Amino acid sequence: MPFDGAFTHKIAAELELAVDCHIDKIYQPSRDELVFLLRKKGFASRMILSARTGASRVHFTETKYENPDTPPMFCMLARKHFSAARLVSVKQPGFERIIEFYFETTNEMGDRVTPRVICELIGNQSNIILIDNEGRIIDAVRRSDIETAQRIIQPGAVYEYPQSQGKLNPLESSVDELINAVFSCSEIPLSRALLSVVDGFSPLIAREITYSAYNDDPIVSQIENKDLLYSHLKNVTDDIKTAIKPVLLFCDDNPSDYSYTNITQYGAASRCVCYESFSKLLDAYYSGRELKARIQRAASDVLKVVTNAHSRALKRMALRKKELNDCADREQMRIYGELIKANLYAIKNGSSSITVQNYYDPELKMIEIPLNPAILPAANAAKYFKDYKKSYTAEQTLTRLISEDQEEIVYLETVLESLERCDTLADISDIRDELFECGYIKIKSGGVRRKNTANTAFREYICREGYRVLVGRNNKQNDYITTKLASKSDMWFHVKNIPGSHVVIFCDGKPLSDETILSAAQLAAFYSKASSSSQVPVDYTPVKFVKKPNGAKPGMVIYTTNQTVFVKPCENAFNTVEKGEN
Repeated sequence: MPFDGAFTHKIAAELELAVDCHIDKIYQPSRDELVFLLRKKGFASRMILSARTGASRVHFTETKYENPDTPPMFCMLARKHFSAARLVSVKQPGFERIIEFYFETTNEMGDRVTPRVICELIGNQSNIILIDNEGRIIDAVRRSDIETAQRIIQPGAVYEYPQSQGKLNPLESSVDELINAVFSCSEIPLSRALLSVVDGFSPLIAREITYSAYNDDPIVSQIENKDLLYSHLKNVTDDIKTAIKPVLLFCDDNPSDYSYTNITQYGAASRCVCYESFSKLLDAYYSGRELKARIQRAASDVLKVVTNAHSRALKRMALRKKELNDCADREQMRIYGELIKANLYAIKNGSSSITVQNYYDPELKMIEIPLNPAILPAANAAKYFKDYKKSYTAEQTLTRLISEDQEEIVYLETVLESLERCDTLADISDIRDELFECGYIKIKSGGVRRKNTANTAFREYICREGYRVLVGRNNKQNDYITTKLASKSDMWFHVKNIPGSHVVIFCDGKPLSDETILSAAQLAAFYSKASSSSQVPVDYTPVKFVKKPNGAKPGMVIYTTNQTVFVKPCENAFNTVEKGEN
């Protein structure tokens, strides 16, 4: 993404609005992000500093980031040195992808000091570095390898800027100087020449200048009309120096890029949307995809645990079913034992088999029975009786264990379905707590587990009759809604034989219209594993007919006296939707 030197220049200028602000709070939502809450008279805003690969940036944000229960050590260190510090200035050294925040505060001795926070927005080398009053590194999000790194980023080391590439600064050089430098690279495409000699240009901007001027990317030595290049290069440098044009580029209605100047190289395949500030532009670009990526990262360990447990349960059940099939011929063992016992007089010691008449066969056919020659005939009969009894016991045990495996598989499938529908980090925490209580995962040493999840928001709606409708986000919420909140006369909905959310209409036994029943069923279908199907069977019944068996896993219930409707899943089944917190 084009967070190049020029875009960094624009953001740094915008961030100067926060000069004279004090840091009210510091948060660290993830390993490579910091959020500062800045305040001064007439101004209050959150500022995010991100060193995440592919999403490194600094800007004001209106997004509320979820924070871990325990602040990371880097966050605690930042709070120690920068809490209540006043922002003195925001600078961009040269035209580099670096933003420096100079602060003024008081140290532990009461002396006035000027620490810095430096954000290096350099691709996969992006970093957030805390610098003390003497220019030494306090700590960094990414520390360097002392033995192999060209630049030392370690606590106590003197901070040094990344090595400059020696390109021309478009703020300090004239357009003629830039063009002369470009034409010194005669045998390469124009876009590559622009990137190699002009500081702060991203590939997007270099291509935009090239295609706007020539509708192509010609070799520099083949360019005859320099005036076209001069005109378009001047337009871009003027935009860098003076214009404020936050532009978000859309392709197929999805945000694909952003810039500080109009982008026309994609023609009708894209469209540009202007924003009032660069911070709002970056918020719009990153908020949705960052939240999704953040949830995926947070859920990765839980997903791995559940997927492995589900796979093990399937394999275990398959093996037990095979063993159960092997028990199917146990009756033959009893018959062998009875026939040996009835023909002991005819069996010689050391015989490996005996052929006798099978009086259990209606046709009285002859049957050959294998024998163990090392033991007496009577012992062979006893062994067959023993194997028969063992097989009978195994069949009973395996039947019970297979039933337990099936219940576990269904439960784990409901957890996987809940993970797919998580849209907040709190949802992940709820599922992690649930798996901890069920024994699937262990809390890491030093981890903090919430005692309850009552503060997590349900999905809440209001139906056409004005009744409250709640939809569980996970198994624990399903249990809580159905067994704790709902009364016996409320109406309960769930997809038939498919993992999904419990939906309850709090109608207190009052009649519901067919339209409301269908809408609630559509919600239940949408928040289920069958959300992509066109026709989904949904059962509904009063809550009094829904029971939770003793010892059942979270979310597992049995119900009777139900009716079934077939619906198409729909999230906005009710026109009036009010999502609230319980």
